[in-house]
Amino acid sequence: MMKTCREATRLMSESQERDLHISEQASLKLHLAMCAPCRNFGKQLKTLRHITKSYAEGGPEKAEK
Repeated sequence: MMKTCREATRLMSESQERDLHISEQASLKLHLAMCAPCRNFGKQLKTLRHITKSYAEGGPEKAEK
């Protein structure tokens, strides 16, 4: 059964904190293959994670020194 958008976005968020089970990964991939809004959410989530990681590591100010 295909995941709903709510379930898919929850799994994407949870995948930031834990490894998804193989069945969760498969159902998420199936959903993302058919749902452009959730793919966009995934891209935004990846961008936010990159920004916060960069900030936590000292951000651009640290790189300039």
